[in-house]
Amino acid sequence: MFLTSAVARGRRIVRKRPSYLAERAKREATCEFDRWLAPRRERGLDRKRLLALADAHSVESLWMRLADRPFPAVTTPLDPDALDRLVPGESARILAAAEKACNRTADLLGTGPILLGSPIDWSRDFRVDMGWPRAFARTIDYVNRNRPSDVKIPWEISRLQWLIPAGQAYLLTGDERYAAEVREILEEWMRGNPLAYTVNWSCTMEAALRIFTWTWFFHVFARSRAWSDDEFRVRFLACLYLHVDFTHRHLEKADINGNHYTADLAGLVLGGLFFGEVGKAPRWAALGWSGLVDELPRQVFADGVDYEASCPYHRFVFELFLWPALFRQAIGSNVPTEYSDRLCRMARFTATYSRADGTSPLWGDADDARALPFAGSTIGDHRYVVGLAATAFKDPGLAAWFDGPRSELAWVFGMDRARELPSRPSSAPPSSSFPDGGCYIMRDGDSHVFIDCGPIGLAGRGGHGHNDALSFEAWLDGAPLIGECGSYVYTASFEARNRFRSTGSHNTPQVEGEEINRFIDADNLWNLHDDARPICTEWRTDLREDVFIGMHRGYERLGIEVTRSIRLDKRKRLLEIIDELRGEGQHRIMIPFHLAPQVTIEKRAGGLLLHSTGCCFEISTEADEDWMLDIEPCFVSPSYGVLVRSQRIVWRKCARLPARLDVIIRPTSSI
Repeated sequence: MFLTSAVARGRRIVRKRPSYLAERAKREATCEFDRWLAPRRERGLDRKRLLALADAHSVESLWMRLADRPFPAVTTPLDPDALDRLVPGESARILAAAEKACNRTADLLGTGPILLGSPIDWSRDFRVDMGWPRAFARTIDYVNRNRPSDVKIPWEISRLQWLIPAGQAYLLTGDERYAAEVREILEEWMRGNPLAYTVNWSCTMEAALRIFTWTWFFHVFARSRAWSDDEFRVRFLACLYLHVDFTHRHLEKADINGNHYTADLAGLVLGGLFFGEVGKAPRWAALGWSGLVDELPRQVFADGVDYEASCPYHRFVFELFLWPALFRQAIGSNVPTEYSDRLCRMARFTATYSRADGTSPLWGDADDARALPFAGSTIGDHRYVVGLAATAFKDPGLAAWFDGPRSELAWVFGMDRARELPSRPSSAPPSSSFPDGGCYIMRDGDSHVFIDCGPIGLAGRGGHGHNDALSFEAWLDGAPLIGECGSYVYTASFEARNRFRSTGSHNTPQVEGEEINRFIDADNLWNLHDDARPICTEWRTDLREDVFIGMHRGYERLGIEVTRSIRLDKRKRLLEIIDELRGEGQHRIMIPFHLAPQVTIEKRAGGLLLHSTGCCFEISTEADEDWMLDIEPCFVSPSYGVLVRSQRIVWRKCARLPARLDVIIRPTSSI
């Protein structure tokens, strides 16, 4: 296994460009030198050095100079009654969340409520009580192969986003207790995580994302009594400055970049603009912004779909590109029209894939990542993205579509601007195709069908994309019926990681138990062979029906072509799915439909009845002979680390090709 994996890695390295390999070797050497240089940098950035970098005569003058700089979110006192008029119950929610945070209780990534204790062990996966050593970051095996530990737990805890409600509560109440608690936790973090010497420095993106929360905390608490002594102020500013410097020194740049590099660049912009003219800050801000301007059209297709092939990562990447733009707006700098237009297209895709109840498809990977979350919405509710883009870039079309909670808008733009959007949407997104990203979305009233017919992700590398070519999710009459399974975990279980991204965990035909896009090897959790290359051959939408026809080449190696047709009849409110497999010889075929967890199944002569949220639907088939129908248990992961029991309907046959299966789902009355 190790030899196979090493050979595969060697082959991938050989295929890289010489210029990339040289740059990578330079970065590796820079990282290794941090073993000796990082402690020196940390010791060297004392009060005297910090004031010299800032050309300031005192800590107080530097602190207040930074406090007077703009920040692209609300960091001044907010009236709780006014907030509740805008978002009923919001202040109570925030105060309750703040109490939990101050009690050091966090609930993230499927852990359930966990008491972090005092002092917090920042390198521990509290879920399984396993941790990582306090050592030079590059020597730490954070994957912990064959152990159930998940490095995302300490990383997420160290992002300190769970502590944001304490800052919001301070702005609502002015209670100094919140400032004192946040300061104490930050002091613990600084003591427990020396520069480059714990697992929380093993990934540059983690340092970059901490810049988001730390800069916001600074502006929230800058004038509090608890944050008023010079010694703490020096430690805080020095640590934050070193975060930005570390991010700059260890950019996760590759020949094909994804959300890690984007987060690094965004962190440079936020850190650089926060520090203004202090030290290297202008260079950081310029480098980060230039990189984002280059990366946005590379990572986001012209139709607005992020090329990592995932709804959750689409939302995360939108935030990473958005916040630097908001910061530039706050300081009066230009945001190119091409940049804002691409973000608005991302928001249009979000509006189209978002369902009326605020849920979104489980397309691709999901690790619940956010850049700077303020609202208490469920993790799958992405509708605020539409409101953020509409408000930031004054897009009337997006404003007309916005339909969701306004808490995020209030904390980013303030309550006055949050009220600018219409109280009710004046229109809804129509059925739409996003051919570059390969997403086709049928909408009619409360019916919603999401179809994947696009590249596997990360420019054909795989990344956060799954083996889901021609897979779909379907809601009819507002009732969830067919859903994807999610992604569950990453390194905590290699077996589960590969199972949830496999062909068999999606609503698409599988032949001979083979993957549509072959895995590189069992230890490679992020790459796939680019075999499927799906194509939409027909898309049309009108008042009567929406029709999609697509095919993929994932089984060309078996001599088989797979075609799927999906039709939403808007008048009869039925959904028809036709699968056709053409080729030679006899083959084992499986076609699964994974049901949403709330669906129950009732067997009837001649078919099945599906019950969901008070509605009833009949499933009938027209097919070749020899199809066998099974109902099997399965698991769905609605968010990272969470498993929910569900069921799937599976049609199987072993016969000579061609083969055809026609499934019709229509509303009916339960008798």
